[in-house]
Amino acid sequence: MGASNYVTGIINFCTLVLSIPIIGAGIWLASKGDTECVRFLQWPVIAIGVFILVVSIAGFIGGCCRVAWLLWFYLFAMFLLILLLLIFTALAFVVTNRGAGHALSNRGYKDYRLGDYSTWLQRYVEKPRNWRRIGSCLRDSRVCNDLDGDYNTRDRFYAANLSPIQSGCCKPPTDCNFQFQNATTWLPSPTTAPANATERDCTTWSNDRSQLCYNCDSCKAGLIQNIKSKYKSVAIVNAVVLVLLVVVYSIGCCAFRNARRQGNYGHGGYYYGKA
Repeated sequence: MGASNYVTGIINFCTLVLSIPIIGAGIWLASKGDTECVRFLQWPVIAIGVFILVVSIAGFIGGCCRVAWLLWFYLFAMFLLILLLLIFTALAFVVTNRGAGHALSNRGYKDYRLGDYSTWLQRYVEKPRNWRRIGSCLRDSRVCNDLDGDYNTRDRFYAANLSPIQSGCCKPPTDCNFQFQNATTWLPSPTTAPANATERDCTTWSNDRSQLCYNCDSCKAGLIQNIKSKYKSVAIVNAVVLVLLVVVYSIGCCAFRNARRQGNYGHGGYYYGKA
């Protein structure tokens, strides 16, 4: 058996073992999930685990036993995975290229406006079904819970370097001209009206800790900005994964050629292929 077949078998045995806890995690989420966020995650996790399991079995048996058609299926799945990752990386760059936070006078944080970002991302987060799931995840993460303790005075809060999600979801937009009571409690100003651009967010804001500005456009914009700020790290990870996938794919191609070659020769070394 060629070295490429051994390597293909070992790699796929490792990924096969890895797929089992992934599927188990998805099943656990399905049985224990009591929030919209957890229920949203269960099926993607199970699907990824099953995909890895099926492809790994094909690669393991095809590599170790030199079964050409299984290796062909394995290589086809790997090619699709590489292609999808390339498309995802390109699309992610396009849709996260627009938009940025607005610097504020005498503030350590920025405000974020949904209209500044790509139309595709705006439409995605504005769909009620999508935002219900995302909002559930944000609430479960308790991203706003520590603000009261960390910034217990107005001056400390105004100087805080809040994350985009904290700025967009945990406080009303600055243009609302609300008066600070504490980090998560704000009251409308009796003398200054809010700017028209943020009027909907101003009426959406609630001092209820379970609501705050989670349904505001500023929260959706903060989420998009957070994704955009993480994109550089994601792009680096994608590049590393792509290189590894191409290397594994190349090894699989060598194993496939070995399997095809063995199929054309008998045990005595005689060639049985067509002339």
